[in-house]
Formats: sequence, C-alpha cells, structure tokens
Amino acid sequence: MTDAPALIWFRRDLRVADQPTFLAAGQGARALALFVLDPRLLKPSGTPRQWFLYGCLRDLSESLGGRLLVVKGDPVDVVPRVAEAIGAGAVHIAADFGPYGQARDNDVEHALGEQGRELVRTGSPYAVAPGRVRSGDGGRYRVFTPFSRAWADHGWRAPADTDAGSLDWIDPATVDVKATEIPDQPTVDADLPEPGEAAAHRRWDEFVGDHLQDYADGRDRPDRPGTSRMSVYLKYGCVHPRSLLADLAAKRSNGAQSFRNELAWRDFYADVLDQRPDSAHRNYDRSFDALVTDSGPDADELFAAWREGRTGFPVVDAGMRQLLAERWMHNRVRMITASFLVKDLHLPWWWGARHFMSKLVDGDLASNQHGWQWVAGSGTDAAPYFRVFNPVLQGERFDPDGAYVRKYVPELADVPGKAAHQPWKLPDGPPAGYPAPVVDHKAERVEALDRYEAVRAARQIPRTG
Repeated sequence: MTDAPALIWFRRDLRVADQPTFLAAGQGARALALFVLDPRLLKPSGTPRQWFLYGCLRDLSESLGGRLLVVKGDPVDVVPRVAEAIGAGAVHIAADFGPYGQARDNDVEHALGEQGRELVRTGSPYAVAPGRVRSGDGGRYRVFTPFSRAWADHGWRAPADTDAGSLDWIDPATVDVKATEIPDQPTVDADLPEPGEAAAHRRWDEFVGDHLQDYADGRDRPDRPGTSRMSVYLKYGCVHPRSLLADLAAKRSNGAQSFRNELAWRDFYADVLDQRPDSAHRNYDRSFDALVTDSGPDADELFAAWREGRTGFPVVDAGMRQLLAERWMHNRVRMITASFLVKDLHLPWWWGARHFMSKLVDGDLASNQHGWQWVAGSGTDAAPYFRVFNPVLQGERFDPDGAYVRKYVPELADVPGKAAHQPWKLPDGPPAGYPAPVVDHKAERVEALDRYEAVRAARQIPRTG
C-alpha cells in the first residue's frame, strides 16, 4: 500500500509548520487531515480548554483550506473507519505519552493492524520525548537537575520544514464518513488568549522582543508582564518547543537560559508521568499516603474560600481570582496558592490539582499534577515538605508595591503600597467586604511541620535541606 493515501490524525499538534508527521507521510503525498472529538477527553477538559481547542481547530482548518475532517466518537472506532474509507496505507501521529493517550493509541494500532494498516508515530509534543533521556546506566531520572543536564546533552532535532502545501490534501466532502462541524466555542466568562498557530507565533515574537532579556528575574513578578504566556500554545501544539529552542539557540542571556530550563521542566514532568502513570492521581512518594489531611464540613468551607479567593490573604486571593477571571494564573502565584491549600489549610493536593485542571486554559496533566506534588513534597525533586510558603512574605517579595493584589482584589484597590498584603494591620482593619484571614499562618505552619514529622518518623524519611 505504498502509493495509498495517508491519514494524518491531529491531536496535540494543531499546526502546519514544524510538523514531522507530514514528512513521515512523504512530500506531496495524498493525505486526509483528521481530528477526532473524543468524549473521554472533552468531558473533563472544562469549558476554557474546549473554547481554546475549537478555536485552534478552526485555525487549523483554515490553514488547510477547509480540508480538516472532524468526527466525533471513540478514536478506536473512528480512526480505522476513516482509514478504510480512504484506503489509507498508514495513519500518522505524534506520539502521546499520557496514560490515556498511550492506551488509546495502542488500541487504535491493534485495530488498524487487523486491517493491514500501520500506525506511524513520529515526534511528540516535547523537545525530547519521554524515555529518551537516560542516565549512564540506562535508567530513568527521578530528580530534575541531573535530568536537565542530560536533556541538554541529548539535544533535539531542528524544526521540520513543513507547511500546509507539504501534502496534497483530500477534500473531506469526498470521504464516505459522517463528519461533524467544529463546535461553536462555549461561552466563557473570562479573558482568554487568541487560539491558533499564527497567534502562538505572534505571542512568542512579542515575548522575545519585550521580555526574554529580563525573564530570569521578571518571571517571578506577577505584577509585571514578564512571563511568556506560551503554555497554552504548547499544550495544544500550536507551536512546538523545538521551534522555540531553535529561536533561543543564538541567545546567551540569562533569560534565554531560564526559559530553556522551563522547557526542560515540562519535558521532565512528562517523563515522570510516563514512568509512573499512577502519579497523576496518587502520591509519587507513597510514604505521603500516611500524611494526615483534613476533611468534613470545616474543610469544605475552607476549600470553598480558597477556590473563590476569599481567604483573607491578599496574594492568595488575587491568584485565585485571576484564575477565575483569565483561566490562567501566574506561575509564582500557582506555587503560593498551592502551598496555602496544602500547608495552611491541610487539604489534599489533589483537591487543588483537580480544581486547577477544571479552570486552567493551559491545564496539562503532567505539569499540573507534578507541580502540585512539588509543592506538597510528595513528588520527585520536591521542595521539602517543611518548606512552607509564607503568603505575606511571598506577596511582599514578588509584588512589592501591591499592584498585583489591587488589580484582582478590588476591595483593596485603595490600600497603598505593600500594606495591601496585610490589610488586617490597617488602623481600621480590612476594608469593608474583605474577609479577615481564615487561619493563623504561624500556627498552621507549626501544624504542617508536625504532620510532616509524623510521616517522616513513621516512614523513616531522612531530613533534608
């Protein structure tokens, strides 16, 4: 079936530039572009990610001259049916390393094999695919720093030279398969980023021109526009990290090195999830299964206060309200809000991780779950559990004039300077409508340390740090 058409099954690679699957299909080959609306992925994704996905699909379809076939259903049924309809010799994909994605692709591969067709995996959503970075003895890394060194030594391929004209696209209207329209974008009461490949490149160019030089320091300041905002575009493959790394190759600034390091973290967490799929929902360090967490009506009430940004700790509330307003949160504040949930409120990290995944437009399973475990101390290369973020000091350090807090917490709009981080110290107390702190941070820090000490003693975890 060497002269047979190819089927290009898009998933987390919604772009036409730097698209290795096009090269694998063969320059100029007849090909059909397919996207499967999989209910098992759509249902838990939340409206922000659905909104962004549907926008990306429209952008991709336009890039392909309207020749994107969209079918709703189980890929194990849909993909072989479409392949048979066009007489495809092979189905080309970028490899998926998530727990569900790997199982799905294996099932699709088996179904295609029964038809005498091949599933061809070329590339992945990562600069270096999980499993490729190995230690000297061939093992997998569990700690970030040695992984990042080996990752840099391993290197990555140059971007693939492709565009929409690389293949001869089959008109979906000629294919005898029941198609569906790309769904309308759902209503989301939030300011979301523009979806699509062109938008990704515009955002990247803006970041490189305006903020990359100062990224090493600026990325920790939520009161400034110092971050790249590229996470959502990487999530959906509107741009590949290899393309970003190619742009960074000639830049020697601390900012460029810091951004490369963030891409290494992204690859590391994907590698960890590939090693331990169970860590998406359970402690990577199983000794933390013994950690006592709170539950019951009081815990539920505190969780609601955290979700809604009414804890009485301004930087925490600003972060949670930014999440609701933009379906995105500054990374430094993600750590602050996560620490507060786990170590001040003593609630399970997976409560917070699940909430983030339901709201974030850039929600990525590997990065989200393992970022939460980093804060909780139960993951790989974790900050020790007894490192408890002080929300006041974090706010004063990274939002020194209180501008971030005032932007997202309007009750504090008239509180000047860093006084916005401790409104309970104002002569008349917190402004009307803003709550008093729901907990005493100093007391809850001691409680968190006591709980960690109980786990350490029971499991004989060595002290670190």
